[in-house]
Amino acid sequence: MLREEILKNIERDSRVDVHELAVRLGAADEEVASAMKEMEEEGVICGYHTMIDWEKTSLESVTALIEVRCTLQRGQGFDRIAERIYMYPEVKSVYLISGGYDLLVTLEGKSIKEVSSFVSDKLSTLENVLSTATHFILKKYKDHGTIMAKQSPDERQVITP
Repeated sequence: MLREEILKNIERDSRVDVHELAVRLGAADEEVASAMKEMEEEGVICGYHTMIDWEKTSLESVTALIEVRCTLQRGQGFDRIAERIYMYPEVKSVYLISGGYDLLVTLEGKSIKEVSSFVSDKLSTLENVLSTATHFILKKYKDHGTIMAKQSPDERQVITP
């Protein structure tokens, strides 16, 4: 289906222009543009993002994954606490997850100390938050389907019979 193929393509490369996308999919420019506009209006396409390898810049940045255990709120599930968490500008994503914790929060800060302060002063003090566990990302190898680390050349010897 055209809509799904558009989504697969723009997820890999959000900068692709409508004409190039139409050529790839064997469709008319107007058809692709119209489908994209519809999906934006429906909220299927929520935004367009650029992936940056911050390690290659002069900016100091720390990313952490925070596991959050909460008490379930009657009639609202985890939605209200998730909303309170994602309203903080430091928070990049919030996911409801299965397992020992309820929410997985991704946040960014300038330093480990800044992120740790946010978790202890703001996140862990929220009503209904029972506990948190912080994991700092030390290196990204692959993110959103993009390989971030340089690949080593294959140094294995070719053996032919």
